[in-house]
Amino acid sequence: MDRRKSIKALALGTISAGILLDACKETDKKTESPKSSEPAAGKLDRMKEEEDHFKKVSSERFFTDHELATITILADIIIPADEVSGSASDAKVADFIEFIVKDMPDHQTPMRGGLRWLDLQCFKQFEKSFKDCSEQERIKMVDQIAYPAKAKPNMKQGVAFFNLMRDLTASGFYTSEIGVKDIGYAGNKPNQWNGVPDEVLKQYNLAYTEKELKECISYNK
Repeated sequence: MDRRKSIKALALGTISAGILLDACKETDKKTESPKSSEPAAGKLDRMKEEEDHFKKVSSERFFTDHELATITILADIIIPADEVSGSASDAKVADFIEFIVKDMPDHQTPMRGGLRWLDLQCFKQFEKSFKDCSEQERIKMVDQIAYPAKAKPNMKQGVAFFNLMRDLTASGFYTSEIGVKDIGYAGNKPNQWNGVPDEVLKQYNLAYTEKELKECISYNK
């Protein structure tokens, strides 16, 4: 199973329900106005407390430019572009994570601490931050924390951070327009029924009358 299929399985089976519910409510960008940072789904009617909370969260900024750049690079390593769809950054996963850590503050310390840990490890190994590492160096670093069963004991903090990063990335991607299309979920659609099939009618020696055929709508098959 390749990385994208593994992440898709994670998204469909083990992502936190709370994160997914918040994502579905807050991150649908399909009809977002260019002049507004509020997600389209966020424009639904809310209670005053919800509206005040959304405005407060949207007006604040948590991550620094350096942290957001690191998150974007990591997210694209987790979900790169392929022949099916775009990458995590194409789905604006970094924006999703920025929103989530403000809406769910318990993620703030693990995320910021994990990003700092990642940079410190890269400085030890490559004498530069993760963001400034080469692609090969980044993958070498990620390989040390992406597989819990294989990770060394001194990588325990990095493993915990990467697990959280992977969960948030999958949540953000597979609740975006790009991710929903990647899964192939079409949602509910109205039926188009042309009546009982001819072979079934013949089996029971039945047939529609001319009046019934004229009065019923027929869809092209």
